[in-house]
Amino acid sequence: MVNKWGKVKLALGLNLCTYVPKKTLDENDDSGSSTVSESERHSGAALISPATADWDVAPATPRSPVLKLSKSLSRSSKKTCSICLASMKRGDGHAIFTAECSHSFHFQCIASNVKHGNQVCPVCRAEWKEIPLQFPSLDPPIVRARVNPVDWPQNNALMTVIRRLPTTRSTPNRHISPLFQAPEPAIFDDDESLGHQLNSTEKSASVKSSIDGCEFCDNRKVKIETYPEVPAVSRSSASDNFTVLVQLKAPGSVSVQEPGKNQVNLSQVSQTPRAPVDLVTVLDISGSMAGTKLALLKRAMGFVIQNLGPNDRLAVIAFSSTARRLFPLRRMSETGRQLALQAVNSLVANGGTNIAEGLRKGAKIMEDRKEKNSVTSIILLSDGQDTYTVSNNSGSRQQQPNYKLLLPLSIHGGNSSGFKIPVHAFGFGADHDASSMHSISEISGGMFSFIETEGVIQDAFAQCIGGLLSVVVKELQVSIECLHPGVRLSSLKAGSYPNRLMSDGHMGTIDVGDLYADEERDFLVSINIPTESSCAETSLLKVKCVYVDPFMKEKVSIRSEDLRIKRPEKAGQESVLIEVDRQQNRVRVAEAMAQARAAAEKGDLVGASSILETSRKLLSESQSAKSHDRLCVALDAELKEMQERMASRNVYEASGRAYILSGLSSHSWQRATARGDSTGGSSLVQAYQTPSMAEMVTRSQATLLASPSAQRNVRPVWSFTSQPKPR
Repeated sequence: MVNKWGKVKLALGLNLCTYVPKKTLDENDDSGSSTVSESERHSGAALISPATADWDVAPATPRSPVLKLSKSLSRSSKKTCSICLASMKRGDGHAIFTAECSHSFHFQCIASNVKHGNQVCPVCRAEWKEIPLQFPSLDPPIVRARVNPVDWPQNNALMTVIRRLPTTRSTPNRHISPLFQAPEPAIFDDDESLGHQLNSTEKSASVKSSIDGCEFCDNRKVKIETYPEVPAVSRSSASDNFTVLVQLKAPGSVSVQEPGKNQVNLSQVSQTPRAPVDLVTVLDISGSMAGTKLALLKRAMGFVIQNLGPNDRLAVIAFSSTARRLFPLRRMSETGRQLALQAVNSLVANGGTNIAEGLRKGAKIMEDRKEKNSVTSIILLSDGQDTYTVSNNSGSRQQQPNYKLLLPLSIHGGNSSGFKIPVHAFGFGADHDASSMHSISEISGGMFSFIETEGVIQDAFAQCIGGLLSVVVKELQVSIECLHPGVRLSSLKAGSYPNRLMSDGHMGTIDVGDLYADEERDFLVSINIPTESSCAETSLLKVKCVYVDPFMKEKVSIRSEDLRIKRPEKAGQESVLIEVDRQQNRVRVAEAMAQARAAAEKGDLVGASSILETSRKLLSESQSAKSHDRLCVALDAELKEMQERMASRNVYEASGRAYILSGLSSHSWQRATARGDSTGGSSLVQAYQTPSMAEMVTRSQATLLASPSAQRNVRPVWSFTSQPKPR
């Protein structure tokens, strides 16, 4: 058995340099070999147990060839490890490594990073002369067990800092190995079990327990409201284009705050029980992601990992010229989180951009899994253009490429089973292919977000998972049925949601899918109004919703009250209801955006700007705009922003296209997206952002401000906090 001093001599043979405190040798060496000369101590190797040492490891200075170990942890109580995002406090049982660039990390976190080939600072990308290394213990010391707050295995390794030597053919660096050399399985059926599933009785008790004692007890069902264009039409009048607004609102989340705590300091917020999520992240690690981009991506992924619950499962796919599964679908328990963090922080940027291969691997994980959570989604991030599957001609006047080729059948629902996975795509920076990313999200039923400023990537991810972690409605389908024999449906304005009209016009359906807590959906229905001979009112239509409660796993069916309008002998000139007028404005503005984008793609930027200007003028003349409706103010500001991003071809290519496409994605699905960084105080994100999304963004910004390596002068992607949807 090798004693302590034997280990030091072994380290000497590996050309390592260190300083070994005399106290450490005297206390831990039970073999009696504790007498070491001063010169010997200054030429050995530091062997530190992560479970017993509370050291700040400082690099050697030019005047001293040794590494100093000090118990001084000044200011460390306010620091967090930039890799695992956990605090670095004195006495937490973990060694601290401080690099030449002054950034500090848990020794075990950064040693794992270095082990997988990363030899630069994850924060500032400075190249290190001294690197930390963790290698298997030859003879673990016998020590008293300590509390292990981050659930790492105790006493499983010895840690050291080595001076990196030039790599030559004769002296290769044997300690640095490529990332995850183990071969991938042919079938990704190694997903972690979902564990204990509550039965119906337990679920009902859990739901009741979660809402008892709250300030309000929200109805767990979707709410349906219908609004006619005007409340009355004269009996002798007929209309072929009468508008009815169908409005749906999902159940809300219930937040319980402890007295004396504000929203930012609240680490956990109690919510109405939600369905757990299976999430696959498909991350671009091509060469263009090197440096700050990759460091910020790792931080953003760290935030996602830390905010997933123990019943949520995460898998990580990294792609460049090829794609590889870095982390299998695993529950985000304490152990799962730490393993996921280590996998993410081992990423190294190089190679090309093969989006199709990344999505194929991501879809394969979903297809092969043995068990399934009820909420499923893929997050895709890329800063470049796919150069392997389709040829990008979005900047030219050529026919648009077939971006559907980037998607496996299981993602876009083209298979016989109808299985469809929404892909929430994030275009990163000015060089990404906005057209392909928007198409991927649109085809799959996901959202497209434009991350213009690197520093807001974490906030963008936070908004997305804030929604995914609050799904309260699944597979929602809306049926609209005419009640009067003479009433017929002529059109449904439902954005990107699939919708159908029966051939006789008597009924129509809209497939809405999932709803986040507190989300609203507004659909405009055009009908005809027949004349009436003597009736005082006409029954127009009724609405039925059928969906699945993902937590209770039960089908729910609800109906609205019958919508009627009065039929007086004579009706005066009545104004359009503000609720209907507001949504008519939203639809018209979205149509103008699509037309302007089409003109811009043909090279007619002047014509595109003119379309937007005309839309602004019509908007200003509407009833709701004249009443200073907040949604109309936001729509006008967004149209103006788009005009500015069409000032020239260069500006449009750099940000205008992505900004418009992200806006179109938001309007067509009526869901918040991140877009740009300069929408001022009137961002339309306000109209779609739910409380759960806003809370997660607030939490993200709080963690960034608390981080020692936070970027201080980056404008947030949202310039103001979310407010209730304007009425």
